[in-house]
Amino acid sequence: MQSKPQLLAWLTCDGVHIDPGSGKHTILGIFSNIHAAKFPVVHPFMIWFLSIADCAPGPHRLRISMGLNANHPQPLLERPFESRSPLHAINLINEISNLTFAEPGEYTLIIEIDEEPLLVTNLTLTR
Repeated sequence: MQSKPQLLAWLTCDGVHIDPGSGKHTILGIFSNIHAAKFPVVHPFMIWFLSIADCAPGPHRLRISMGLNANHPQPLLERPFESRSPLHAINLINEISNLTFAEPGEYTLIIEIDEEPLLVTNLTLTR
């Protein structure tokens, strides 16, 4: 039986720089909430950085869904990725542009790999 992928890191940030010499990732501008003067608001750009391990070799699919109602999240992003070995950490940099938030509240984010939930977390929007 295969083990489930393990979450090493989940961050919402402004940017990720990858050093061309070392391959190290530098995370820029980590945040966990968004403040807006009025709603609806469009957030121009953010990155959802995800690092996982224990992922079986071969192709996989990442899906990220979001919603104010945790029972009815809307898929925002789906992308394939490849694992070479369960021993390697896989860093997935997901660029999100022009995301609209209709009203303030706790937006639920559901992160799935191969249709199996890996993480459920919140992004808070305040006025």
